[in-house]
Amino acid sequence: MSLNFPLLLVIAVFVCGLLALLDLLFLAPRRRAAIASYQGSVSQPDGVVVEKLNKEPLLVEYGKSFFPVLFIVLVLRSFLVEPFQIPSGSMKPTLDVGDFILVNKFSYGIRLPVIDKKVIEVSDPQRGDVMVFRFPSDPSVNYIKRVVGLPGDKIRYSADKRLFVNGELVAEQLIGSEPGTLGSAELYQERLGEAEHLIRKEMSRYRAAPDRSWTVPAGHYFMMGDNRDNSNDSRYWDDPNIPKDMLGMVPDRNIVGKAFAVWMSWPEPKLSHLPNFSRVGLIK
Repeated sequence: MSLNFPLLLVIAVFVCGLLALLDLLFLAPRRRAAIASYQGSVSQPDGVVVEKLNKEPLLVEYGKSFFPVLFIVLVLRSFLVEPFQIPSGSMKPTLDVGDFILVNKFSYGIRLPVIDKKVIEVSDPQRGDVMVFRFPSDPSVNYIKRVVGLPGDKIRYSADKRLFVNGELVAEQLIGSEPGTLGSAELYQERLGEAEHLIRKEMSRYRAAPDRSWTVPAGHYFMMGDNRDNSNDSRYWDDPNIPKDMLGMVPDRNIVGKAFAVWMSWPEPKLSHLPNFSRVGLIK
């Protein structure tokens, strides 16, 4: 069972805030009254006694100390920027295993924490965006892929690994090769919408998938990894709990935000590597 960190953070902020409010409204006035009563009963108040009477309960002291820090973290993480670490190679060569990325939480609208309800519209995902979202069949798991299909788009991925959007072949240009899992892999410059980025294809897996087509329903998005032959994405999601016409699609309610930068890389196992900053930069 995975921890629901946003829920835990909200609970922590609520508890600490409640302790701070309890002290402000009830406990602090009682302490001040006790100090005033003591000072009025003696001719020369003892500073040690006054300090003891003014001492906050330990739980209240911790709650008041942590509240502003946790509140700032909650606001930043829920509405502005959230950090993630890349766990797999599905987005190579754009993102590599161990990359630490930043995700813009307000690009696609302001959402309430925990319930993830959009309360303010900002903009919609664009074709070519790199997006973090909750996996449709297991929302406790975060995925990162590239937006390929928008609502209403017709997507086709052919057996020879060519991508078509609304009947048009997506432009790509071979720029080089590198070692692959089972042989050589080719790198292509692809233009998807306004985004130009690199994709990777394992040439030994020439027929990695049959020729298939999809129509993206309203309010959903079709996602693919840049590492086209090593990515668990919309082409392969087949869950009996998801309506047949929405298989492989990411609903708007599952969107977390737009990935926009790499700020550090630290491959696993961490004890065998040092963090490095050679990959720091904006995500294309």
